Amino acid sequence: MPAAEARLAIDVGGTFTDVALEHGDTLHTSKTLTTPAAPERGVLEGIRKALARAELEPGAVRSVIYGTTLATNLLIERKGAPTALLTTEGFRDTIEMRNENRYEQYDLNIDLPEPLVPRWLRLPVAERLNARGEVLMPLAEDQVAAYATKLVEAGVQSVAIGFLHSYMKPAHEERAREVLLGLLPELEVTLSSEVSPEMREFERISTACANAYVQPLMSRHLRALERRLIEAGLRCPLLMMLSGGGITSVDTAIRFPVRLVESGPAGGAIFAGHLARTLGLGDVLSFDMGGTTAKICLIDDGAPQTARSLEVARVYRFLKGSGIPLRIPVIELVEIGAGGGSIARIDALRRIAVGPESAGAEPGPACYARGGSDATVTDADLVLGRIDPEAVAGGSMALERTRAEAALATAVGEPLGLGVSDAALGVAEMVDETMANAARVHTIERGEVVGERTLVAFGGAAPLHAARLAEKLEVDRVVVPPGAGVGSAIGFLRAPVAFEVSRSFHQRLGALEVERIDALLGAMRASAVHVVTTAGVRKHTETRTAFMRYVGQGHEVEVSVPERLGSDAEPVLKEAFESAYRRLYQRTIPGLEVEILNWTLKIGAEVTAIQAVAAAATVPAPTSTSFRELLDGATGERISAPVYARDDLPAGARIEGPAVITERDTATVVSARFQVSVHPQGSLVLERKGPT
Repeated sequence: MPAAEARLAIDVGGTFTDVALEHGDTLHTSKTLTTPAAPERGVLEGIRKALARAELEPGAVRSVIYGTTLATNLLIERKGAPTALLTTEGFRDTIEMRNENRYEQYDLNIDLPEPLVPRWLRLPVAERLNARGEVLMPLAEDQVAAYATKLVEAGVQSVAIGFLHSYMKPAHEERAREVLLGLLPELEVTLSSEVSPEMREFERISTACANAYVQPLMSRHLRALERRLIEAGLRCPLLMMLSGGGITSVDTAIRFPVRLVESGPAGGAIFAGHLARTLGLGDVLSFDMGGTTAKICLIDDGAPQTARSLEVARVYRFLKGSGIPLRIPVIELVEIGAGGGSIARIDALRRIAVGPESAGAEPGPACYARGGSDATVTDADLVLGRIDPEAVAGGSMALERTRAEAALATAVGEPLGLGVSDAALGVAEMVDETMANAARVHTIERGEVVGERTLVAFGGAAPLHAARLAEKLEVDRVVVPPGAGVGSAIGFLRAPVAFEVSRSFHQRLGALEVERIDALLGAMRASAVHVVTTAGVRKHTETRTAFMRYVGQGHEVEVSVPERLGSDAEPVLKEAFESAYRRLYQRTIPGLEVEILNWTLKIGAEVTAIQAVAAAATVPAPTSTSFRELLDGATGERISAPVYARDDLPAGARIEGPAVITERDTATVVSARFQVSVHPQGSLVLERKGPT
């Protein structure tokens, strides 16, 4: 196998940096602690370990795919660059007024996130377009130029420009950018008509502000990473994972860094979808539990469900409406503050509460012995016997059980009069129930039954909790893939190069302007093709979508659009809309007109079809030579569980639970209510035992 076919993927999380190195049919992984002050340091350390295990030189690597939580953390922690907003005169308070919805109906003191741009840096400009993009008032260029002095005095590094109705005609925004860059060439400038060219003013300008807020720091980080990789001998393309599940070039990522906010979790969903196709699992519930959060995603026929928007930095119990809205293409995830580093405490009602606060990588859980004293989920898992204290992150760090016990006793045990083991079990049960409840709500909202799906578990902490989570959800099958501890990074290696473009163009179905629609989609196609071609793709696929609704409704339905619209465009689109509407709401509404608000076009690399691999014939499992005492979550009883090394289990091996199966970056806990078999491709398949 030529060395040039090696590929690297890196996922920088809040606690760990995960690296996956694929060379031919062989996968090598590494896990290191994230270095928040200089993320490149942890990245290079992880790469060094993976290359050493593969016995490869850096020059053998053909490409590097990178995903990071840095953009997300900048938004959550409010550590972005000083940013200003130029907006239409009279509309400077749009991002503070929001849409006037209350996420908590009866709380008179609800908190809303502070706008990323303070009011004194929201600068009004005399200009105006109407909803058709016609100029009502020309742009006051002298006013834009006059603001340059104020931007310099305020130390502004980045500017968002968001004018009313600019999605219909971006000329005013583009000219304002020219004026600013002519005076301040080092300034970073984001146009709302480029980052989110869709109607709904608040969401569009909020997205532009978020992009501008993170752009300077993300740009410096990615350019620095490029340099460090080259210095380390990795003279290959650096590609970026996007929140929508595609891969793009660094230049595109620097232009639209807001599209990176969910890049790591998106890789995990891609990984689970690939696994669903490979093993023929059907519909899947993806469960990704890392050091900071847990992520849940519904995957149908091997494809993750997607959305057109998300919220970050929610300020109130993760409730929808309490965060910063971003209008970008994303894989639809439910994210819960329930990772291995999530902090446990007693709330005002004397209940055990876990998260969303996390100990992160610095100082980390108490058992890391890096200065942390808070009790976390990892401390609880260690005390419960689920974690080998000498085998974390491939044995590169040792955990101290006595510190975990002391932290749990102080935070949970003593306030509730519980022993350390019971306190640890209470923390584990609370975090498992939190995740189970989030999964129930998410599936019920979509009219589905969670118990009919297969649970695919990955991330450093997920295999420790997957069996108990399946019990709570009444799921009968759990799959833990090879390399589960670095699942998102492996997902990067399975993701196609792709880019999605969106535009708002209002059309009534009864009066379609087919030529204008074709021209719009043609321009969108050219833009997307340019991005994927830059990333090295020559053969690609195309997906077109219209977002349609009955006139008077507030939300749209996603409808597939054929590649060519002809004279029969109206009946074709109407039939597709009614089919999609009926699937969601079990009915259509006769006599109402239908309209189209937004259009999207996605260009992606061709993906090779996958033939599902059948399970292997059952063979005897090797005899365990060691045992570990566990505390059963369902009964609270102490049980002795045999311990197996995953690498020693042959395909077809079957083990009755309880058991613990260890590997380099995690361990799978098999409860007494499950049995586990080894698939020919290395996945552990846990299946619920029948009645005895």
